[in-house]
Amino acid sequence: MVKDLNVVFMGTPEFCVPILKSLIKECNVIAVVTKPDKEVGRKKEIVYSPIKKIALKNNIPVLQPIKIKEEYQEILDLKPDIIITCAYGQIVPEVILNAPKYGCINVHASLLPKLRGGAPIHKSIIYGYKKTGITIMYMDKGMDTGDMISKTEVEIANTDTAETLHDKLQKVSVPLLMETLPSIINGTNKREKQNNDEATYAYNVSREDEHVLFNDTSLNVYNKIRGLNSWPGAYAILDDKNIKLWMCKINDKVYDKTPGTIVNLSKEGMEVVTKDKSILITELQLPGKKKMSIKDFVNGNKKEDYLNKCFK
Repeated sequence: MVKDLNVVFMGTPEFCVPILKSLIKECNVIAVVTKPDKEVGRKKEIVYSPIKKIALKNNIPVLQPIKIKEEYQEILDLKPDIIITCAYGQIVPEVILNAPKYGCINVHASLLPKLRGGAPIHKSIIYGYKKTGITIMYMDKGMDTGDMISKTEVEIANTDTAETLHDKLQKVSVPLLMETLPSIINGTNKREKQNNDEATYAYNVSREDEHVLFNDTSLNVYNKIRGLNSWPGAYAILDDKNIKLWMCKINDKVYDKTPGTIVNLSKEGMEVVTKDKSILITELQLPGKKKMSIKDFVNGNKKEDYLNKCFK
């Protein structure tokens, strides 16, 4: 039955690629909807989304509405049996949600109603969650508020970054979707309403979110740095320059110094005072330079140029 399913897939980032590949293999994907191409760099080179690349490789029509709320007729004309979305990047209007025979379902990277929104992977780590997962849900006009169909849990290790957690969630998303699809088609799936009182939100990462302020606890600083690794990266300001902070460790030492002060610099790490303890920054990036380990940083810089300076 799944083989005969006419699917329109809507998604954009690399996270969705295994899902689309699986749908191409198991269903009849009649079109892909993804965000418009980007212009990147000084030369303004056109870059396709990862999903568009897969679609073109498989000779699947690609639609890229600038504003899907206004440009939806082409999608309706396809008359899909089902629309499957994952990290598409735009709010899908009700006229589309109500069109397919089997509805419009979403593969969301959290255990709803926790972490509704566009950055559930980053925010699960930043907020200090111990577990997250994938939820398959029916879409409605709200932001990730539709009825839930199925879930799978993933533990968040203390050493996970957004990148490693992304990979864990990506790995479990395909089996869950393919296990769930038959029950949607034959009508045996269960619909569970979300408890709005338990909802939390994971809005897209803003520039303000990327700024590390050391007048916070060591744990919160640690979670923010790993929660933004490997994209877009956390930063702090030193000597009016944005320094990217990629990796760190919590240190149990306590200092009577202003949070943000660099109190030690060695091959073990750059020790920075926080609200309660200190952290050791072990990988960073200077403006215009590549990422480097603290060992390489120490070899190329004078300790005296950084000691007792304060991150802002």
